[in-house]
Amino acid sequence: MPDELPNLRPDAFAGTAAAYAKFRPRYPRALLDDLLAQVALPRLGRLLDLACGPGRIALDLAGSFDSVRAIDLEPEMIAVGKQEAARRGIGNVKWLVGRAEALEAPFAAFSLITIGEAFHRLEQTLICEKAQRWLEPSGCLVTMGSESILNGSEPWQIVVAEVARRWMARAFPRGWAVAKAGAKLDPEQVLHDAGFVDVITRSFTEPHSWTFDQIIGYLQSTSVCSRKALGGDFEAFENDLASALRDLSSDGIYPEQLSFGYTLGRKPG
Repeated sequence: MPDELPNLRPDAFAGTAAAYAKFRPRYPRALLDDLLAQVALPRLGRLLDLACGPGRIALDLAGSFDSVRAIDLEPEMIAVGKQEAARRGIGNVKWLVGRAEALEAPFAAFSLITIGEAFHRLEQTLICEKAQRWLEPSGCLVTMGSESILNGSEPWQIVVAEVARRWMARAFPRGWAVAKAGAKLDPEQVLHDAGFVDVITRSFTEPHSWTFDQIIGYLQSTSVCSRKALGGDFEAFENDLASALRDLSSDGIYPEQLSFGYTLGRKPG
C-alpha cells in the first residue's frame, strides 16, 4: 500500500523542524498580498493553517488576522513555530498538535484556511468537507507551495536530484510516494469537485540563490533526504553531493528562478 511507504508515515518529518524553519524559502510578500486581496472579505478575522509545519504561513499572515489557529501532526514543528512566534513578537497564534483531519472547530469559524505544501499528504475529500463547514460564507480554502530543488531544471538541480535519488533508492528499497493514496495532484479539480467556487491558481517567480549549506539544509527538511530518512548514510550522501556540485559553481552560489503558487477556492456566499 502506498501509505505504508516510509515518507508518508506520520513520523516522516520527525527531526526536520529546525531545518524546515531555517532553510525552506519564505513565501514572497507579493504572493501573500495577492492572496489576501483575492480573499477580499470585509474583514479578515480568523485564519486556520492546517499541517502548518513550523508556521511559515501562519506567522507571515498573523498580522492580517485577529486570531490564528495552526495545527501540525509533528510536535517538534509546533515547538519550533512557538519559538519563532516568540522571537518575532507574534502573540495571536494558537498552536495545536494533531492531525488536520481530526480537528474539531465551530461552524463558520474561519475567514481563511491555508494548507502549505501538504495537501497531497492529507485526506483531501475529508479536509474539503470540513473546510466547507469551518469557513464563513465567502471564506476561502487555499493550498500553497513552491518548486522543490529536487524538481528544478537548473543544471545544478538536476545533479542534486540525481545524487539524491541514488541515495534515496538505498534508503527506500520499496520506493517512495509523491502523494497519499487517492490524493489528486490537481488542487483546482479537487476544490471544484468539493463545491468551491471562483477557483483560481496564481503563480509567482523570484530569483533565489543557494549556498551548499542551504541546499543540504533544505534537503534535511524533506521526508526523503532528512537525517532520519537516510540514517547512517546521511554523511556519505552529503559528501557525495558536495563533490558532485563542486565544479558547477565558481563562487559557491547556485542560482535559480524559484516558483511559488497558490490555488484558492471560495465557499459559496
